[in-house]
This record gives sequence, C-alpha cells and structure tokens, in this order.
Amino acid sequence: MKQPETEKFFELLQGFKTAVLITHGRETHFRARPMAIARIEKNCDLWFITGRDSAKVHEIQEDTRVQVVCQDGRASCLSIAGLASLSHDRNMIQEAWQAEYKAWFPKGADDPNIVLIHVRGETGEYWDNTGVNRLAYAYQTVKAVVTGTVAEVQEGEQHGHVKLA
Repeated sequence: MKQPETEKFFELLQGFKTAVLITHGRETHFRARPMAIARIEKNCDLWFITGRDSAKVHEIQEDTRVQVVCQDGRASCLSIAGLASLSHDRNMIQEAWQAEYKAWFPKGADDPNIVLIHVRGETGEYWDNTGVNRLAYAYQTVKAVVTGTVAEVQEGEQHGHVKLA
C-alpha cells in the first residue's frame, strides 16, 4: 500500500500536463526544457516523447541522472529526482501518442525518429497550496508579516518528501 505522502504526490502529479526535464549537459552544466508529459504511472514514473536525434537523448545516453520539475504558479510545485532511460517500444509510443505531438512529429506515431524517455523517480518533493492549504498558507503568511516571524509550513500537508523507488 502506498504511503499517504506518495498518494498525495501522485494526486498532485496528475494535475500537470507539462514538466521541465533537466539533464546533465556536457562539462557538468545542466540543460532544462519544458516537455509534454506523455504518461504518468501509478508509481509516479513519467514518460515523455522526443526525437531520437535530440540533445536530451544524447545527454541521457551520457548520464542517466535527471530532475523533473512541475509548477503551477504559487498553487503547487513538485520535483522528482531519478534516472532516465530510452525506449523505442512502438506499442508504448502508440499508447502514449497524443494529437498535439503531430506539431513535432508530422508523420505521426509511426515516425521512426520518435523515442520515449522513461523517468524512474527515486525521490520526490512537493509544495501544495491548493484547496484548504491555500487558506492555511495565506493565514501563515499574514501572521508572519504581522508578528515579524517566519511562516509555518505544515509538513505532510503543504510540504513533503517522498521515496519513490
């Protein structure tokens, strides 16, 4: 059975359609780019569709460590640290295919240039200021400003760490 924080993390993750995928470029610098999320697994693994000849594919071939960040303004933010792998599974590409991908792959899901990036999360962290948490955040912020203290964050509700692997 999933831990409550992992369930909360999965619920937040499902609210995102895009993410920033961060890879290790040459000479230890990082490369970040927005990516459409093709699929989210129940264990919080992510799948992205990209071109076989893209820089991110080459970077993952060199160093599989990646970071994924999703943010919705001040409402919610999460990050996943994990390992990426590449897949050419045509059935999985067909399953993950979405009509808007045709902007990058005009030949459709059968384009031989398509490759999947599978991100297997190891750890995750979230900040949730949605729903009731938004009110708690607003209250804590105002209270901190008025009293000259630091706003309190409710661990496990507004903020949390999860072990994914």
